[in-house]
Amino acid sequence: MTFQFNLKYFIATIIIFLIEVLIATKLKDNFFIRAYLGDVIVVILLYTFIRSFFKTDVYKLIFGIFMFSCLIEFAQFFNIAEKLGFRKGSLMYIVIGNSFSWIDIVCYATGCFILLLFVKINHHKKLE
Repeated sequence: MTFQFNLKYFIATIIIFLIEVLIATKLKDNFFIRAYLGDVIVVILLYTFIRSFFKTDVYKLIFGIFMFSCLIEFAQFFNIAEKLGFRKGSLMYIVIGNSFSWIDIVCYATGCFILLLFVKINHHKKLE
């Protein structure tokens, strides 16, 4: 992994972050979008954020993001946000999450699969 700023990924990160904020604030009443689509998009957000600053093996990165997402999800099973002393409703409590769900892991896997497709399509275009 080497440091290399990438403006394209940085702009994508900002756009995806704004979409996540929109989902959390304006679409909070739409359960499907907030609960599922938000979790699919968050792994893509992590990917674009890391790629904004580092050039790395994209397959290892996607795998690492999936493992990290699962680790956070399993930490929710043990109520880690509360154990760390974060109050309900605080930013860190919301970021870490507060309820374990196997469906969330499926959403993270879906987001990572979309990333793999993106990488494959992008690589194929470079070969043409």
